[in-house]
Amino acid sequence: MRVADLFAGVGGLSHGFSMEGFDIVFSIEFDKEIASSNQYNHPNTKVYNADITKINIENLYQRHPNIDIIVGGPPCQGFSQKGKRLSLNDERNYLFQYFIKFVKKFKPKYFLLENVPNIITTSNGFFKDEIISAFCNLGYSIDCNILKASDFGIPQDRRRAFFLGKLGSDSIKLPKSNYQKISIKDAIYDLPFISSGEGKDVAIYDKEPSSEYQKRLRNSATILFNHKSTNHSKIALERLSLIPKNGGRDSLPKEHLTKSIFSGTWCRLKENGIAATITTRFDTPSSGLFTHPILDRCLTVREAARIQSFPDTFRFYGNKTSQMKQVGNAVPPLLAKAIAEIIKKDINNESTT
Repeated sequence: MRVADLFAGVGGLSHGFSMEGFDIVFSIEFDKEIASSNQYNHPNTKVYNADITKINIENLYQRHPNIDIIVGGPPCQGFSQKGKRLSLNDERNYLFQYFIKFVKKFKPKYFLLENVPNIITTSNGFFKDEIISAFCNLGYSIDCNILKASDFGIPQDRRRAFFLGKLGSDSIKLPKSNYQKISIKDAIYDLPFISSGEGKDVAIYDKEPSSEYQKRLRNSATILFNHKSTNHSKIALERLSLIPKNGGRDSLPKEHLTKSIFSGTWCRLKENGIAATITTRFDTPSSGLFTHPILDRCLTVREAARIQSFPDTFRFYGNKTSQMKQVGNAVPPLLAKAIAEIIKKDINNESTT
C-alpha cells in the first residue's frame, strides 16, 4: 500500500507505517531543515520541501496517481479558540482545507488525520462534527478518538486526536490499548549517564540494554546519535542540585523559585513513571517536566527520541533547535505503527473475503 504524508515533520507517522511494510511514496514538509532530516531517514521517499498551499495538486497527482493512504497533522489554530463557532472557512484553519483537497483529489482508500485533543472537544464538538461532515461528503466512514501514547507501549503521557477514515460505508476502528506500560528507566537507562555539557552527536554505547524496550529501539544500531547534553547555566545547575530524586520545585528555597507557569517546571522525571508530553523545549528545566530522574540536566535529543519511541537508527539532523522541534512535534512512531496495524489487518480481511 502506498502512503502520502502531508505536514510530515521529520516523519513520525511515515516511520510507523513503514515499520508495517507500507511504502511512503511522498511527504510534504515546509521547514527546510526538517524536510532534509526526513529525507535522510527515509531515502526511498520523495520529500517535497514546499509550502503545501502553493503546490499544484494536479501536477503532484500526475506524478503519484496511485496513493492508497493519506496521513498528516495540519496545524489548525482555530481549534484552540474555545467558545467560538469558527467554521472550516476561518482563515486560521486554511491548512486543514488542503488536507481535504488532497483526499478529494487522490481519493485514497484510507486517511489518518492527527491533531491536538481540543479539535474534538472545542465548542461542544463543533469542529469534530465539521471534520466528519466534510469527509463523509467525500464518501468516507470515520472513527475519531483521543489516543494516549502510554497505552501503546510508549513511556509518555502524550494525548492526540486521530480521525481514521475508510472509503465506503464499512468503517474501521482506531486501535485499543493492550500494551505493557513502559517506564522512563526502561526507556533510557542504557544510554550513557553524561553530565551537563557532555556528550557528542556521534558516540558509542557504554552498556548493554537491560529492558525489552531498549533492545527494541536499539535494534541493529552500533553507533549512538544525538546524545549530547545542554550546557546549563551555573544558576540552573545549582537549582538542579537541590532537587532530589522524585522531587520538584517545592524542594527549592524561595530565592530559587522562578515565575515559570509550565506544568512540571523544575521537576524530575520519575524513573518508574512516564514522561509528560515531550515538547520542543525539552532542554530547559523551566519549560516543563524534562529533568533527568537522577542527573542534573535535562533530556538529550536521543533520550527524548527514545521517550517518543524513535529507534536509535533514526538520526536527527540540523541545529539543536531544529532537532528538538523534530522530536517534540512528531507522532510517536510506535503509536503510528499501532494504527498502521489496524489498517493492514483491514486490508488483509478484505483480500480474503
